Amino acid sequence: MLLHDCVAVEKNSPQRHLASRMAAEKAGIALATLGWSKENINKTAHAIEAHSFSAAIAPQTLEAKILQDADRLDAIGMIGVARCFYIGGRMRSALYDAADPLAQQRQYDDKRFTLDHFETKLFKLQEGFQTAAGRRMAALRTERMRRFLSELLEEV
Repeated sequence: MLLHDCVAVEKNSPQRHLASRMAAEKAGIALATLGWSKENINKTAHAIEAHSFSAAIAPQTLEAKILQDADRLDAIGMIGVARCFYIGGRMRSALYDAADPLAQQRQYDDKRFTLDHFETKLFKLQEGFQTAAGRRMAALRTERMRRFLSELLEEV
């Protein structure tokens, strides 16, 4: 079981920002049944709570920083592109605004247009990595996403 994602809340749910807290609570219960100490459960719970972008909780421990980086690495690069399109489809978002795909005359709206999510979130994730290794990997993956989006927009 991946404890940090043991509670699933849809991306467009008003409860989304609570998902990591709910996962931390559920994980704590599971770890207690395995005989974990309260101290280790609390450390693990903090890492789970702090991993989420939408929860906006600063990681305080190395473990929490590593988990946050790992989770954010999953959101970017080619896997991130695939996830973005998958989630956009699940949310029934249009791929892009045909009249203004680059949002030059409108506000970005990643709830309505999947491609807007690159600018509203995915490209910004690189700025928040906690570890040197995470920052290096994020830079590479972000550049891959930028190349992908550039090539895609050539066809739009």
